Amino acid sequence: MHALISLLLFATALPPFDLVIHNGHVIDGTGSPWYAADVGIRAGRIAAIGRLSGAPACRSIDARGMVVAPGFIDMLGQSELTILVNPHLPSKIYQGITTEVTGEGGSIAPLNDAVIKADHVTYEHYGVQPTWRTFREYFARLRKQGMGINLASYVGATQVRRVVIGDDNRAPTAAELELMTGLVREAMQDGAVGVSTALQYAPGPYAKTEELIALAAEAAKFGGTYASHIRDEGDSIAEALDEAFRIGREAAIPVEIWHLKAAGKSNWGRMPEIVARIEQARKSGVDVAADTYAYPAGFNSFSALIPPWAHDGGDRKLIERLKDPSTRARIRKELETPSREWNNEWQQVNGPESFLIGAVQNPKLMPLQGKTLAEVAKLWNKDPIDAAFDLLIEDEAFTSVALFMMSEPDVTLALQQPWVSICNDSQGASPEGLLGREHPHPRAYGAFPRILRKYVRE
Repeated sequence: MHALISLLLFATALPPFDLVIHNGHVIDGTGSPWYAADVGIRAGRIAAIGRLSGAPACRSIDARGMVVAPGFIDMLGQSELTILVNPHLPSKIYQGITTEVTGEGGSIAPLNDAVIKADHVTYEHYGVQPTWRTFREYFARLRKQGMGINLASYVGATQVRRVVIGDDNRAPTAAELELMTGLVREAMQDGAVGVSTALQYAPGPYAKTEELIALAAEAAKFGGTYASHIRDEGDSIAEALDEAFRIGREAAIPVEIWHLKAAGKSNWGRMPEIVARIEQARKSGVDVAADTYAYPAGFNSFSALIPPWAHDGGDRKLIERLKDPSTRARIRKELETPSREWNNEWQQVNGPESFLIGAVQNPKLMPLQGKTLAEVAKLWNKDPIDAAFDLLIEDEAFTSVALFMMSEPDVTLALQQPWVSICNDSQGASPEGLLGREHPHPRAYGAFPRILRKYVRE
């Protein structure tokens, strides 16, 4: 009682709260059960939790029968560019996300003129002028313009590779690797939270494990984490997980497996095996965790459909190869041939109806957003694979697609693990403006509501 009276006297002696949320069920994120309390907010921060019915406040909300909780943390968003288009990021705020972690292999920094030139289609699509070269300069731009959520970023292993050696399929020299580790060091000093990989997307697959260990070890010196879209989420997922564990061990760094899944119809039902493998690594001393967006469909660049070798040299070279009849025929043959040598998305899905066009940059292709590849092929009177190749050519390899490649029981089992957190894995979107023209994955707005409704309440 004395403590409560002291709290009330202290609260009333201070300036009025900007906001008091009364009568809510407080879930504070510690894992303890909910409790009834009021929450007082001043200058954008929680200033008091308790019985605040007598405390002066500029505004109050009666949250009777509702939950009051901290904002959600999106363990992998993709908003580093779209936050420059619409800093409010409505799709994040609408579902309670107040902090996003981003930087999947390719990060917003470091940059140089060659990378900017290679990625000009993306920058032009979003109307963004890349005036920064380092994380320090990028964060300064965010602070100057304002931002609707908190943002943290990894430095991408792919990003530092591109800055130093471009998009070529080769190993770095010793001198180049030293430059790459130096870029990781600078990024960590600028505020990056670790180093990341996206080993499915070229030029990410060109990096050997030893290269990644060197970069991760540099990030570890600054207390960073190694986060990975692992090399294969399908047929070779066991080997891909083992590679991530090895990096964690040899670089002495915590590991985060991004958007954990058993991808591809031939791998449906393998989640128990995947969970057991991660559990065993944890027992052996590897500090490894994972996250999931809890949907049976993914969303990525449509160009990931093409085998890694065809990306050597970047998107311009990829498009040249798709236009060349003999190379195009080779790519088609590899798509149609089951293989464990690369992550073949064509073999992971049930057919062209499993690819849903989400975003394009060519205005002439806008009517295709929301259509499946099967529908596009029929509309164009083409074979589905030819339609995919021609779509990539016409859109300069920008196209993003949703692809249905997971099973619901596997998704559910992953989500049930105590070491699995939640990611949205979508760039911040808006129902209006430039960002409102795209056809995003439902998770862009619905990842956290889906989990609360489907997996908690239902």
